[in-house]
Amino acid sequence: MERPVPGGLQEEEKVLVSEQSWRPCPKARRRLQGCLEWVKQQLFRVGEDWYFLFVLGVLMATISFMMDLLVSRLYEAHRWLYQEVGDISVLKYLSWTMYPTALAAFSTGFSQSITPYSGGSGIPELKTILTGVVLEDYLAIQNFGAKVVGLTCTLACGSTVFLGKVNKFKQNEMLVAAQAVGVATVFGAPISETIAAIFKSDLKIDFPFDLLETFFFAILGAICGLVGCAYLFCQRWLLAAVRQNRLTAKLLATDKPVYTVLVVLLLASITFPPGLGQLMASRLTMKEYLTSLFDNRTWGSLVPNASSVADPPGVDPRGLWQEWSHPSATIFGTLTFFLLMKFWMLILATTLPLPAGYFMPIFIYGAAIGRLVGETVALLFPQGLRSEGDLHPVVPGGYALAGAAAFSGSVTHAISTALLVCETTGHLGHVLPVVLAVLVANAITQKHQPSFYDGTIIVKKLPYLPPIRSRHMASYQVVVEEFMERRVVALPKGGGFEEVLVALDASADTEYPVVESAGSPTLVGTISRAQLVTFLQSHEHPQAPPGEKAHHLFELLKLQRIFVTRFGELVGAVSRVELRRAIEELANPK
Repeated sequence: MERPVPGGLQEEEKVLVSEQSWRPCPKARRRLQGCLEWVKQQLFRVGEDWYFLFVLGVLMATISFMMDLLVSRLYEAHRWLYQEVGDISVLKYLSWTMYPTALAAFSTGFSQSITPYSGGSGIPELKTILTGVVLEDYLAIQNFGAKVVGLTCTLACGSTVFLGKVNKFKQNEMLVAAQAVGVATVFGAPISETIAAIFKSDLKIDFPFDLLETFFFAILGAICGLVGCAYLFCQRWLLAAVRQNRLTAKLLATDKPVYTVLVVLLLASITFPPGLGQLMASRLTMKEYLTSLFDNRTWGSLVPNASSVADPPGVDPRGLWQEWSHPSATIFGTLTFFLLMKFWMLILATTLPLPAGYFMPIFIYGAAIGRLVGETVALLFPQGLRSEGDLHPVVPGGYALAGAAAFSGSVTHAISTALLVCETTGHLGHVLPVVLAVLVANAITQKHQPSFYDGTIIVKKLPYLPPIRSRHMASYQVVVEEFMERRVVALPKGGGFEEVLVALDASADTEYPVVESAGSPTLVGTISRAQLVTFLQSHEHPQAPPGEKAHHLFELLKLQRIFVTRFGELVGAVSRVELRRAIEELANPK
């Protein structure tokens, strides 16, 4: 006799059948799932960090590519508009100035409306975070989106504004990797041999420099170091002055786009090509600046072509140098004027409250310094130099390479710029003089000025622990006892409710030391303020009168809501609003 099957079991079997009936090829699916599990196990054998790093690299490269594509389209639109307005001076001026001004104003307004942390390069804040300081909401996705959109508009302003880009589980390691990825995507230099040079140079490889030229490269490094000291001092002074001046401080506090419009309009007016801009090669883009400065030919010996000068830049890369040529000034005059004007213009641009990178501008500025020194050496020795054997001609482009690495390295206190400049150009022939110039420039700047990012940290008053800059042994003889805080609130190991209340009321520290006892201050551990708050919320004080505990907790711990328990069991919750209503009813009974 068969047993009757319960109805519930029949329904369960029907559900199982219905769930499996629509999945074909169960054996193939199980094999595929097994293969995927095996692949996952094999991959995780080398660690799971590389998953995040791989995704980080692909994501940043994709975003950087899309930004560069959009920026190039916007910049070409600006160049087309400037050419299409014809020879009417007013229209040409308006098209040259209003376009970057509108983009910069939108960059400031949009990014600042999303988050107030979106201005600047972000490297000072990241340096602060990597030291262990928590900056609330700085690494939020909103800040990332604001920086991407704002930086795209900033870059589309071109050389008018003369700014560029740099772009809880193991967070610090990921931040370090993210900074490295940012530099790699911008310069195409992943600390190894590059697949394709970003700024191609055709410098001579057989004899890139003569041994006697190392003296001039050392002088170039000293010049970059001294100019770097002046730049860092002036930039830090202006950044502080803008924040302290009544008018500019008010604009930066309430009307940031207005401040941006005023500054960008001034910069765009100065770089107007028919005006002073013709002495600064202002029609070139940031990339074209570097391409022209890394030219291996000696500009002083070249004759400009009148037809090529009239053409827009970019038609012939070999003719970019002619943007530096002017009938009323020599190559030395235009390079000197460029350096003098861009010195204060770049410093002024760093005060703009919009997303921007500052490494590319100082990289170009250093290349211009090196180009000027190289052209001067070529003028002094037109036949070249010879330590032994044949004469070797002077290559000013090599000095531009060394100048770019030396000045950017001195401003940022980095030695790795020597490797970076070789990777971005794909040229290794000048490694020795480049390293020499970088070392000399860093030796001068690091002794007298903090780096660009450390200076910004000082002005912004970020909670960053600076390094000990003094080289005297007396700096290392200062002991902690001379400046330590002696009044420390400690908790005894056997302390109870009353001791915890007293400690929390006496100090607002986030962490408290735990000692053996009140009479024996032997340190045995630490406890966080959050743990003590949890202790107070989950334990009742037996000596406290009924009704006084809730008010004391709200006032002492600045709470917004607490849970009510009876012998450890949750029975309800009280918010600050309800407590205030109860107090008002007691004070004004109906």
